[in-house]
Amino acid sequence: MVDLTGFFADLVRCETRLYNALNDRLRERHGIVTSQFEFLRYLRDHPGVRVADLAAEFAIGIGATSKGVDRLEKQGWVIRQPNPSDRRSSLLALTDDGSQLVDAAENTFTDAVTELIGGTLDRSSASAAAQALSKLRSALERNQIGTPTG
Repeated sequence: MVDLTGFFADLVRCETRLYNALNDRLRERHGIVTSQFEFLRYLRDHPGVRVADLAAEFAIGIGATSKGVDRLEKQGWVIRQPNPSDRRSSLLALTDDGSQLVDAAENTFTDAVTELIGGTLDRSSASAAAQALSKLRSALERNQIGTPTG
């Protein structure tokens, strides 16, 4: 029998500690935090998305997402461009500075994840954990569980 409440506690605490460690590393080396890196990486890999697309991908509210994009725009890393198919929204794009930043930060991010996870779990354990979390995430997303309303 699996203690699912204990599993949940471990899952949340691991996520928090990993996120904090990545924040520290990215802030020290690149002046950004993990959430900013994730937004920049997503924009690099999915050019021309809207704020609503970012919000859906990260399961956070549109208001919080828009504020996060505002901060990236203020730093000169992201620009909003008119959406030719919907005047009510903008399309997001990285600036050259934003592209350079995310490319540089990706090495730091990858090295830290490799150290923190790969240095703790053997290949078999990491693979099993990745498969289990992917299956759980897919079910939650498919059933729209935990999707913010605003």
